[in-house]
Order: sequence, then C-alpha cells, then structure tokens
Amino acid sequence: MDKLKRVLSGRDAEEPSGLAEVIDSTSLGWGTRVKGFIACFAIGCLCSILGSCLLWIPKKGLVLFAVFYTLGNISSIGSTMFLMGPMKQLKRMFEPTRLIATIVMLLCLILTLCSAFWWRKAGLALLFCILQFFAMAW
Repeated sequence: MDKLKRVLSGRDAEEPSGLAEVIDSTSLGWGTRVKGFIACFAIGCLCSILGSCLLWIPKKGLVLFAVFYTLGNISSIGSTMFLMGPMKQLKRMFEPTRLIATIVMLLCLILTLCSAFWWRKAGLALLFCILQFFAMAW
C-alpha cells in the first residue's frame, strides 16, 4: 500500500520516470545558468545599442533601429530564462497580474517586425518600439 501511495504522489524513488530522467539530464548547473544569462543579456544590450547607433542612417535607419531593438528585447527576455528556467519564466509571465503587459509586449514585438519587413512603415515600427518599452516597464 505504501508503494502505491508513493507512485500516485510522484515520490517513487526506486524507478524514476522517463520525464524525470529527461529533466534531470537537461538541467544546467548554477554557474552555467549565470554564464548563459550574462551572454544573452550582453547580446541584448549590444543589439539595443547597435540599433540606437543605426537610427541615424538615412532612409533605412528607423527600420534597422526597430529590428535591432526588438532582437535586443527578445534576447534580454531569453536571458532571464537561464536563471529561472523556461517553464517558470512562462508561468510568471502569464500570471493574472502580468497577463495584459505580456500580451501587449509580445504583440508589439511581432508588430514591430511586421511593420519593418512587410508593411515597410518606419513610423509604425517606431510606435511599436515605444509600446514595447512601455509594456516592458509595466
């Protein structure tokens, strides 16, 4: 009876499930997580700074700014996944208190790239970059 209780509660230490083995084998050590966080965050900051520098290029500058700023934000968000783990990050992003800000931010990320590449509207891309900033700050 005790073994049945352990199995049903997920505490069966004798035979780990296949999912538990996959999770254990893919988990990163703390040092590796910190290194991944620093690398992704540095790439995100570099993309944002590069986008700001490219803003002053005639004709294509605004589009390049929007693209690099968006890639920087995506990389910065991805960097926190190294510290928390992807599932915990997603759960926290979609908590009821953060749900609207998360949806607005993800929508603005997508719309920024759409306005830069498909619609070719630089002013609209800049507007979505500003909205990205406010959604991230929110």
